[in-house]
Amino acid sequence: MATTQEKLARSLSILKAIQDSGVRAIQVSQHKELTRVHRERLQKAGFLKPVIPGWYLQSRPDEKEGDTTSWYASMEAFVAAYAEARFGRDWQLNAEQSLLQHSGETSLAKQIQVHAPRANNDVVQLPHGCSLVLYRIDRTSLSSDARSNPNGLRLIPLEDCLFRIGPGFYERHQEAAQIALRRADVNELARLVLKDGSTTIAGRFVGALQAVGRVDDARLVQSAMEAAGHHLRVTNPFVAPLRALAGDRLESPYVQRIRLMWTEMREPVLEAFEGVPIPAPKSVDSLLDDVRSRYVADAYNSLSIEGYRVTEDLIEKVRSGDWMPDGDDGDRRMRDTLAAKGYFEAYKSVLTLIGQTLEGSLNPGIQLRKELPQWHLALFSSSVTAGIVTAVDLAGYRNRPIFIAGATHVPPPAESLRDCMPLLMELLEAEESGAVRAVLGHFVFVFIHPYIDGNGRLGRFIMNYMLTTAGYVWTIVPVQQRAEYMAALEQASSARNIRPFAQLMARLVTEQTASPLSRESQRTDSA
Repeated sequence: MATTQEKLARSLSILKAIQDSGVRAIQVSQHKELTRVHRERLQKAGFLKPVIPGWYLQSRPDEKEGDTTSWYASMEAFVAAYAEARFGRDWQLNAEQSLLQHSGETSLAKQIQVHAPRANNDVVQLPHGCSLVLYRIDRTSLSSDARSNPNGLRLIPLEDCLFRIGPGFYERHQEAAQIALRRADVNELARLVLKDGSTTIAGRFVGALQAVGRVDDARLVQSAMEAAGHHLRVTNPFVAPLRALAGDRLESPYVQRIRLMWTEMREPVLEAFEGVPIPAPKSVDSLLDDVRSRYVADAYNSLSIEGYRVTEDLIEKVRSGDWMPDGDDGDRRMRDTLAAKGYFEAYKSVLTLIGQTLEGSLNPGIQLRKELPQWHLALFSSSVTAGIVTAVDLAGYRNRPIFIAGATHVPPPAESLRDCMPLLMELLEAEESGAVRAVLGHFVFVFIHPYIDGNGRLGRFIMNYMLTTAGYVWTIVPVQQRAEYMAALEQASSARNIRPFAQLMARLVTEQTASPLSRESQRTDSA
């Protein structure tokens, strides 16, 4: 008679076969091999989670009740699979959400709106307060050129989105509208308004293109409409003045968003740091001694959690009875020890760079560009040697999607990193304020999340490198204030509100200038 472990292993084998076929959202009616017995067994062990009747997602056995991470990581793929099952390819996101995707929006929408000719104008309630709204549209409104994003959501083409949205979008999503207009094909915009004959939309296009600096392209649209006998009333749909956006208009929308964020967030950071004390200048040796006195071996838990994937090794562990949901304490202690060692090795590299930068009066942005990859390697080289981290994960930036625990912000896709990271270094190199370099350097780095692991630790190293080379004290984010710290970063990422994070850091710098954290208040955390 099969043991409990052998039965679970058999169910996991079925789940793995489904997973390996590329299925991310499991519709029971399409997978008869995943019987009720297997589903109940996998659900009880934590490997399968119901979403709506008849639909399941894979899950992690160690996922805590109420944790949103795996759901946010899978939500778009689930919606795409559900819509595909109901409507085939005859569906699309609405124009507003399609345009947000085209503009590089990194915050997940908690309500996704799908348009389809066979929809019933109903709402499907999803986990964690999310929902799917299914609107019926006329078949003529279905875009023949819809393209799927990496998660399978079908997007209306960018220019068609701009044609369909109303003036309210420019007020609600000014950043997205600015990026979209900079990237749009003006010939396609002109074709759309000429075909429809809409002078209102054409006048809005002309005013909006002028506002984002595409004056010649605005003239093209206006001339084309007037040549066809239409008289335009030009209107600027942007309610607030736009900030000038440097760079090539065809560059990655994620790059354009980061440029805009930096420009818009500088002033709140400068305001937060007004009056923050900078100690009297010390010799480089004295400053480094002060940094050493504040050293904390506090390697924060990774901020990124990927969706769980079943492996052959896991199946064999379950089969033999070696698998335990909570893991092995010995393995956990080894991981903790190696993480602390990696943190210390990286810290020594940061300390060396602080000394070199101050002694040579060097530009911190230029120096960081050279040394950041070495910090990353130092964090994990011991873990690679021990076999806990694969050597491939140290080979530059991540090459797959990544998700941050509990956050609705999803870091930019891997293919954008080769543009986003050089931009961050350029912004740091050009920035005059040490406070801005520290706060926005940390924030933008974790916003990008360029590595598979270690982004939080590296972000704090960047922050302290920029603080100390600008004369501020090395500043620790106390573990007791982790919730506030994480919430502030999420506010900056998802709501574009940097003030909570800037104010938190300004307060911590001020407090720790007057009274450094005592060694008793510090502790090593699991990384």
